[in-house]
Amino acid sequence: MRIIDRYILKSHLGPFLFAFITIVFVLILQFFATFADRFIGKGIEFSAILELIVLQSAWMVGLAAPMAVLIAVVMVFGSLTTTSEMTVLRASGISLYRVMIPVLCAGFILSVLVERFNNVVLPEANFYAKSLMVDIAKAKPAFGLTENAFSTLVDGYSIYVRKSDDQSKELKGIVIYDTTRKDYSAMVTAEKGSIDFTADYHYLVMTLFNGEIHEISQPDHKSYRNISFKKHRFIFESTGFGFSRTAGDRVRSGDGDLSAKELLVIVDEFRKRISVSEKNISIPLENMEHTIAESRSDDSAHRFTSSNAALSPIGVADATEYLDHQIDQLNSELNNIESNREMYNKYMAAYHKKYSLSLACFIFVLVGAPLGVLARRGGFGVGASMSLLFFVLYWMLMISGEKIAERGILDPIISMWLANAVMAFIGIGLVVSLSGSVFNTSR
Repeated sequence: MRIIDRYILKSHLGPFLFAFITIVFVLILQFFATFADRFIGKGIEFSAILELIVLQSAWMVGLAAPMAVLIAVVMVFGSLTTTSEMTVLRASGISLYRVMIPVLCAGFILSVLVERFNNVVLPEANFYAKSLMVDIAKAKPAFGLTENAFSTLVDGYSIYVRKSDDQSKELKGIVIYDTTRKDYSAMVTAEKGSIDFTADYHYLVMTLFNGEIHEISQPDHKSYRNISFKKHRFIFESTGFGFSRTAGDRVRSGDGDLSAKELLVIVDEFRKRISVSEKNISIPLENMEHTIAESRSDDSAHRFTSSNAALSPIGVADATEYLDHQIDQLNSELNNIESNREMYNKYMAAYHKKYSLSLACFIFVLVGAPLGVLARRGGFGVGASMSLLFFVLYWMLMISGEKIAERGILDPIISMWLANAVMAFIGIGLVVSLSGSVFNTSR
């Protein structure tokens, strides 16, 4: 390795570590500030809170590394330009492309390390963090409920609690929106109540006192029912609460708990389901075509034998019922395809996100180097500001691509790599445009 390469890499090490630690620290503070009211004064041990913060910091590492690379590159290349070192390199016949080579290599190595972290460490950390939250919720079921806000403690239910007492487990001012049924939506209000798990932790029981249940039909809103009660029990399936973080056969849910290899297994399963449903679609269509062909043949024969005879009402009813059955079967398969394709797109997007976000460490070198030259001023403030602007743009493209992929508007491969492609295009364009006149002057 040449001296110039070591010098450039050494110049990047300090700013990168400083930016990385600062970003992680800020994200941890933000996380703790968000959940502080749910931890402090709830009787939760400090060791459990500290363990949860450490586990939650895993996803922050994968997010902070690309941003730290961008900040470090912008700062260092801005400093090199300000101190005229870039002009000296230019006069010595060393181009911007050559100066960027060691940083690009380091960015690529860091991308590989971040990819390994996202596929090995991050899924385990996310899973154990959720399991720790489960253990806390087992001991304190009301932990998942936030005062004066709607909480999604259980899938399909929005639960509002005006006030909760952790010592007595009493809840006051309860409102529950039930959206688990397609034909009816319900709203439950109660003056007070309590919440606890069953002995096996498979169900969450909420006992309500002095309230009402309002039910309305969906989607026509034609039917309405109001029920008053003095005591009523709501029983929820405690999805995700029925296992311990110390269990041997651990249950995983969500793409954040899975590695790329495990995501591919799920993707293949949904792909097979879609293929089976597509094949099953042809069955009712063939049956209907065959029935129509037979009816036409029978109708022609009927006209030759008795042209004035009326068609049997029973035959018409049977044919209509048969066609309705085939149409229902066809609609069922189409719905299966739609739901399976939605899940396929979701997990496929998560698969590509692990790699595209990791490669951002390499892509941001392409963007950061010309940005630093354009800034022509070193310093953390300028580097952080310009880096934040481009990282926000990158993250907006990443989130938009994820939503587009889940809705099936674009293929997950295209949508999840779109942000990297845009950033790479901007970086290459800036590098090419700066390869000329910018280095002919020094400041």
